[in-house]
Amino acid sequence: MRLARLLGPDLKQVLKEDPDQVRELFDEIHPEDLADIVGELDPDEAAQLLSRLSVEYAAPIFERLEEEEQGEIAPLMPPESVAQIASEMAPDDRADFFSVLPDEVGDVILQKLERVDPEAAEEVREIEKWPETSAGHLMTTAYVHIGPDVTVRSAIDAVRVHAENHHENVYNIYAIDSNDRLIGIASLRDLLLATPLQPLREILRTNIISVRPTEDQEEVARRMAKYDLNVIPVVDDRDMILGVITVDDIIDVLTQEQTEDVQKLGAIEPLDVPYFRTSFLSFIKKRGVWLFALFFGEFFTQTALRHYDPVFEAVKGAAYYVPLLISAGGNSGSQSSTLIIRGLAVGEIKLRDWWRILIRETFMGLVLGIGLAVVGFGRVLMYPEQHTNFAFTVAFTLVGIVMTGCTVGAMMPLVLKKIGLDPATSSTPFIASLVDVLGIVIFVHIAKIIMANVIAAAGVN
Repeated sequence: MRLARLLGPDLKQVLKEDPDQVRELFDEIHPEDLADIVGELDPDEAAQLLSRLSVEYAAPIFERLEEEEQGEIAPLMPPESVAQIASEMAPDDRADFFSVLPDEVGDVILQKLERVDPEAAEEVREIEKWPETSAGHLMTTAYVHIGPDVTVRSAIDAVRVHAENHHENVYNIYAIDSNDRLIGIASLRDLLLATPLQPLREILRTNIISVRPTEDQEEVARRMAKYDLNVIPVVDDRDMILGVITVDDIIDVLTQEQTEDVQKLGAIEPLDVPYFRTSFLSFIKKRGVWLFALFFGEFFTQTALRHYDPVFEAVKGAAYYVPLLISAGGNSGSQSSTLIIRGLAVGEIKLRDWWRILIRETFMGLVLGIGLAVVGFGRVLMYPEQHTNFAFTVAFTLVGIVMTGCTVGAMMPLVLKKIGLDPATSSTPFIASLVDVLGIVIFVHIAKIIMANVIAAAGVN
């Protein structure tokens, strides 16, 4: 991206005036950087440029554009040109491209692709039939498969032929039986270490780690990380291989999922496109809905304050400490929810661990609350007009509210996960709003116990 910004103006001019110089640019600049430059053009300019380039040069640039950029540019290009470019893309990237196109545009381009490359068109249909966040939609159908009874030399020849016709990296070859079932895997390292005439069957690994096409992409990422895999096969219920998922696609998945989780933690509906490509109106919708929801949620805090207003009037200085107390609960709850959400995301925490988490967070809240209570107690006594009983009220409230914040913050993501919702929905603002109300209730009831005489003298029940 930095290179694109430095050379962008000059290269844009070259690309506009003399597209034939792209051959020389490819010798000097990575296609990824050229894609950054093209992505900074207006969609009309980018469409005109890519239409003028040969497929040999247009395809590497186009497939490296963001999906949103592809979706903006493709409808402005001749369908025949887009179909030619799509035929050169990796199967999974090609399917992702079609998924961002409007239906009417996608149908036209798919018809053109069917004439250019019927196999590529069929691969699009095969991948697109699976849910967008599933392993089936993430897989590529470009992989090397061969029978188990051939020699290692024949297997290497198959890899060579595959590499000549596909841009995807080859990590493994997959041995299938006469019924197309996956029975073994051999890595390129295994092939290189074996003798050329050695039967492939002798070097196959039959302990196969695989995923079903319906599995969620986050589960695929966890499994690949657990077993330290660069590629994982996707098989159906009969163990027939449908495709493979490579590590570069998993990196994209992790980036996307983490971005969504971070945005949800901030009480923002996940953005579909990058920040600067998101319209002002979209931001208002995605942020405004949650802001209004949180605003209405704070009505409960305001209601609680009004309900217990006589208690706050009876206890001198109580109003000064309410923000301090409820913020301690919100902060502790946010910490716990963040830890649990992350643990669920990476598979460290399971739903069955809820009771262990509850006990752990309760005692953690107790210890943290006592620590804050000591500081809070001293803070109250810094002011001569404050009574010792009020200092104890603040101290015990801090213990109670921090314990509540920790337990509520830890349990909320688990409850949402249990009912099938994204745990990240229990964002820190929602936890804070809930704990605010609970904190006020805790403070009032502790005050009624410790400062009963003061409250009774004020005529408060």
